[in-house]
Amino acid sequence: MNFITKKHIPRRTFLRGAGVTLALPFLEAMHAAQTPLPASPTRFLGIWHPHGAAPGWWHPKGEGRNFEFSFITQPLEPVRDHVLLVSGLDATSSKATPSEPGGDHQRGAALLTGARPQRDSAVPFIGTSIDQMIAQKFGRDTLLPSIELAIEDPGNNTGSCNYGYSCAYTNSIAWASPTQPLPHQINPRRVFQRLFGDGSTPEERAAGLQIDRSILDRITRNIAPLRNKLGAGDKIKLETYLADIQEIERRLKLAEKASLDAPSVEVPFGVPASFSEHVQLMLGMVRVAFNADITRVATLMLGRDSTNRRFPESGFDGPWHASSHHNDNPANVKNYSVMNRYHVSFLADFAAQLRETPDGDGNLLDHSLTYMGTNMGNSHRHEHENVPVILVGKASGRLETGRHVAFPLRTERTSNLLLSILDKFGISRESIGDSHHHLSI
Repeated sequence: MNFITKKHIPRRTFLRGAGVTLALPFLEAMHAAQTPLPASPTRFLGIWHPHGAAPGWWHPKGEGRNFEFSFITQPLEPVRDHVLLVSGLDATSSKATPSEPGGDHQRGAALLTGARPQRDSAVPFIGTSIDQMIAQKFGRDTLLPSIELAIEDPGNNTGSCNYGYSCAYTNSIAWASPTQPLPHQINPRRVFQRLFGDGSTPEERAAGLQIDRSILDRITRNIAPLRNKLGAGDKIKLETYLADIQEIERRLKLAEKASLDAPSVEVPFGVPASFSEHVQLMLGMVRVAFNADITRVATLMLGRDSTNRRFPESGFDGPWHASSHHNDNPANVKNYSVMNRYHVSFLADFAAQLRETPDGDGNLLDHSLTYMGTNMGNSHRHEHENVPVILVGKASGRLETGRHVAFPLRTERTSNLLLSILDKFGISRESIGDSHHHLSI
């Protein structure tokens, strides 16, 4: 359409209604005719899961491109070409020391900072996390610099913060500065309001969007004029985007209805009781936010250190933390691997949905990088060696995927990986946390 008219609509085109600002995905009509397609931005998602993984059930067989997925990582097989599995890394910043023998369950904040939490400190101190370094570089180009999401309520005794460590280290993996942890939102409706409410600040955007009306109802009159300006391909992309939002709204309302029908002091209003539904809603909103360039940076905490949440939907109903202390008993280890595989399946589904979402000259999976990690290997022994690391997405062609990279044991650390992730976003740092060089991946 714009080839004929030689006109285009601005990239930052919004559909507005009462209390609603709806950002749009990139459409062909947003770039001038006979000009190169603008480069798509690279998005980042950091996913934290505590308690390591079942030994012997996570690590793939083989190296390089000729590898076989393990039982735990097998759900990623459909997106194999976009996966990089890394083994052999040590989470050195989470290790106990002779002077600090306990508290390695209080160091989730080390995941994206690569730094050691400070014990007995009047003010929590660790380091700026890589998600926030990326947000500081690219956040000025988006409505929201970043979004921080979680599944468990830190006020509901779902984790642990003792041994003299601040609860901030278990409540947040995103740190805007060494002393500024960012709160993670567990309520999907609040996240939805922040993404689509109207206003110049996140608080104003949330306040402007009430829960009794669909945002699509509020902008109906503005959709038709936009459709008339679009070509066939753009119309399909717009309708798919609006359908995604409508599906999220439907699932939010189901969760809210369940909260009213069966109120629980354990689960705040609007938060799905089902772990699966909760995670899927959160990741669905991350995908929509990435698609519309509302933000390019997100973090998701699947749990908190020492959480004992259960996952009957996984096929094994043991408590998370207690099950991770499997005593190296083969039957217990196998049960724990079922839980680990269940958690990886959410990443696999998310990656598949990103791949199905067109973006520029490819798709969102091509133009994103998701890092799913933990700070333990064999959590029964509180070992921080050879921790599971999963990277998904090509980072706009900067990451060579479809591989398993196995480093010699006790030679490399996760903080070196963080430096290399920053490299993929054009951010050059000499060090982060306890790193000593850039990792070759």
